[in-house]
Parts: sequence; structure tokens; C-alpha cells
Amino acid sequence: MTPQLAKSLAEVRTMSIVGMCKNAGKTTVLNWLLANSRQERILGLTSIGRDGESTDVVTGTEKPSIFVPEGTLVATAKDMLRLGDVTKEILATTGISTPLGEVVVLRARSAGYVQIAGPSITTQLRDVSQLFFELGAGQTIIDGALGRKSLGARTVAEGVILCTGASYHMSMEKVIEDTVNIYRIMNLPKAATLPPEPENGLEDCLKQHGEALVSGALTDSMVLPLLRSGLLRNGRLVVKDPSKVLLKPDTLDKLQTRQVRLEAVDAARTLCITINPVSAYGWKFDKDLFYEKMSQAVDAPVINVKEELA
Repeated sequence: MTPQLAKSLAEVRTMSIVGMCKNAGKTTVLNWLLANSRQERILGLTSIGRDGESTDVVTGTEKPSIFVPEGTLVATAKDMLRLGDVTKEILATTGISTPLGEVVVLRARSAGYVQIAGPSITTQLRDVSQLFFELGAGQTIIDGALGRKSLGARTVAEGVILCTGASYHMSMEKVIEDTVNIYRIMNLPKAATLPPEPENGLEDCLKQHGEALVSGALTDSMVLPLLRSGLLRNGRLVVKDPSKVLLKPDTLDKLQTRQVRLEAVDAARTLCITINPVSAYGWKFDKDLFYEKMSQAVDAPVINVKEELA
């Protein structure tokens, strides 16, 4: 990892770690961040979904445990409090319910292992982050669950670490293609102005204004007919945040070819992409080729978690 990237990671106040798949190296990245944080700064840690267990409850594969320094603030469900080995000081209850109990905030009075199961709604994540800062945290880290592109919204996190790897698919080309697609979506340019919101349908709004604010999801079935009709050429579509974009890579390419500007009201920036060339399911990629191809496909720093962070 370059000093410049390490500095960028340290300067972001709120950060989310998003995995393209299980066993992408997300927990390895999280443990690196926890271990290399500035000693004088308190970290706040929570998760969408459950993390920290030694065996993945979905895949049955072994996972690295989450090790937190003394003083770390952790927001987790009450049923998780009996797990792990840190000395715990309960600081606050949140009123946020999960299947594993109410989310509470604890301070680790000793270094050790924790399991976390945090809020499942982005507005709740914002509330927990704010509570962390009120309790003295200097940085909040959100451990993201599979497929939660809403973590790319700037209202949730200023920066995103996108984790991908061989466990996603046996084909390196497929892994890179889909990772680049998510990267493109999560890094949509921020809209400087807001276009009109359609009153009588997207097509009518584009005819009148050449641009539109899409309040819900943006899908292939919405976009492709507009591309075929020519209404979208040189136009502009603005979505609320990256989680609303459900377009295939080919559709994104067509928008770019027809000079359609796709922007977001609210988007974070991808700080780096981490790659794990080893699959949990028995296969692995050539690490150098994987790194080279991913680095050529994105304009963000790429880190091999097996070599640089493990």
C-alpha cells in the first residue's frame, strides 16, 4: 500500500467496506484498518449483517476473526455480546431492532475478538455513526454485507473500499467485468443541479427537458426503449444514489456511447479496490495477471489482500 493511499484511508471520516462476494477479503481489510489506525484516534465499528464468526454461516468456509484494539466503539446486537473475548463496557442502547436483538454500543476495554451484527437500514447506519462521533470516535467503519450498493451513498460513507476476488466466479474475466461495473456505478459523478422529476412519465420528461430525476430504480427495461427511440441521446439522468442503478454493463456502455450523462445526487468515492486471487472453493487466479488486468480496468488503487494486508 502506498503512503498516499494509507493517508487517504486515514483522512476519511466515514468508510464502508463492500464485498462483491463472500470470501473476497473484506475481513482481512477490516483487520488491517483496525490494526493500523492511529493510536490516538478512537474507531467506531458496525456492520450491515453479521460478521466476525469463525465459520461463514452461508458457505461453511473458515473466516478470519475481527480483532479490535482497546478503546474501539462497537455497535452490535445484544445476542452478539456473549461472543468474542473483549472486556465490554455498554455505553448506549439505540432502540434499533434486529433478529439478534437490539443494537447496543459498547467500548472495548481490552483488545480482543468481537462479532458484530448491526443495523440493516442506511438511515440507522447514519444514526449509529453520529452516535459514535458523539462518544468520541474519530472515524467510523461500516462492514458491508454482500450486494449492499447503498453503502456507496455519501449519506452513509464518504469513502468506499470495494473488495472482490476469485470466490466471485471461476472466470477471471467475469470477476473483472462485474467488479468494474459496480465500480462505475458506485463512482457516478455528483449532479451539480437537479433536473425535473417526471410528472407524466420518464419519456414525457425527456421530450420536454432532455433530462430527468429518477426517484426509484433505474433498470434496463426503462433505459433500453429510450435509447432505441433516441430520446436519451445527449441527455441526462440523475439518480438518488448508486444503489438505484440496476443496469447491466452493456447498458452502461450504450449510455456512454450515446453521450448520456448518468449522475447521482449522493455518491461516495471508491478509495481502492482489493483483490483476493484465492477462492474459498478450491481454485485460484494467477495473482500477477489478476492484479495487472484489474489495475488496467479501473482508475483506483488496487491492493492484493493476500500479499499486502495479510
